[in-house]
Amino acid sequence: MTTTKPAPPSGQAETARPAALGPARFSGPWIKQLLIDHAMVVVMVLVICFFLYRSARFGTPENLATILIAAAPFALIALGQTLVILTGGIDLSVGSVIAASAMAGALTAKSNPDQVWLALVVAVAVGLLAGVINGLVVAYMKVPPFIATLGMMTLASGIAYVIGNGAPINGLPNSFGNFANTEILGIKIPVILMIVSIIGLGVIMKRTAYGMRVYAVGGNRLAAEIAGVNSSRILLSVYAISGVLAGLSGIMIASRVISGAPNLGSGYELDAIAAVVIGGASLMGGRGSIWGTALGLLLIQTLNNGFDLLVVPAYWQDVMKGILIVAAVAVDVWASKHRK
Repeated sequence: MTTTKPAPPSGQAETARPAALGPARFSGPWIKQLLIDHAMVVVMVLVICFFLYRSARFGTPENLATILIAAAPFALIALGQTLVILTGGIDLSVGSVIAASAMAGALTAKSNPDQVWLALVVAVAVGLLAGVINGLVVAYMKVPPFIATLGMMTLASGIAYVIGNGAPINGLPNSFGNFANTEILGIKIPVILMIVSIIGLGVIMKRTAYGMRVYAVGGNRLAAEIAGVNSSRILLSVYAISGVLAGLSGIMIASRVISGAPNLGSGYELDAIAAVVIGGASLMGGRGSIWGTALGLLLIQTLNNGFDLLVVPAYWQDVMKGILIVAAVAVDVWASKHRK
């Protein structure tokens, strides 16, 4: 006895693909959706292709190393800034904290030339102290993050100048340069630290309860507290982490040039915020990722490097970077509206 397969309803093809499964792979709609979902990656690829076409030096291994080394200190503060922005806050003080940490570390190294490792400890401690103060003022005194960190920006900048009596700290031991100039398996320590920080924080924010709480506080603080999240501790922790990473960034930058300067890190906070926003984070909190920030950071550093190779004047670089940053964010906003 044979059975016959029921015919499909009239007007419906037997091979119709369920809508829930989305378009077939490698079809036109599938490719379009893929490009929309990864719009910033597309922008990054286009920028790289442009500089590869315009400069033969851009694609060399030496230039890639230059980009990564330059990106490392920015990466640290951008990662800290990501956590802060995810909670709906902002940290304007990181540039000045870099300067204060670098000056404190340089002074310690000069005073203790046989114990240069103390410089690293002091720099991180200064960053941690600044971050904790920011966190306490924001979380427990309820001062808006913009005002609290603006005050710390001015305070830390003043402290940096006080430490050096208004002048850079030079005459440091050569061993002070080991923090930034030592290579492990051919890779400099700042680059290793950047990679480890990106991977570590990426996993923490995506796979741990702490990461979920940070997103919850940024998405809806009241709802998070009702669910049992101690939002004040979360806020304190993200500002403390931001301060520690700024301290590390400061000592790395000072170590690279074996000198401490009171204006070190000036304007870095703006590039850090730009990297986070370009990476898809919302300044309202609750949306963003470590991986997105890493992509935004690399985009900015690629632009810096490419413009330098093309010998574009600094003032025109600022104009072009500003336009490209706004355009990149506009692309991300457009893509967000079209994602399914």
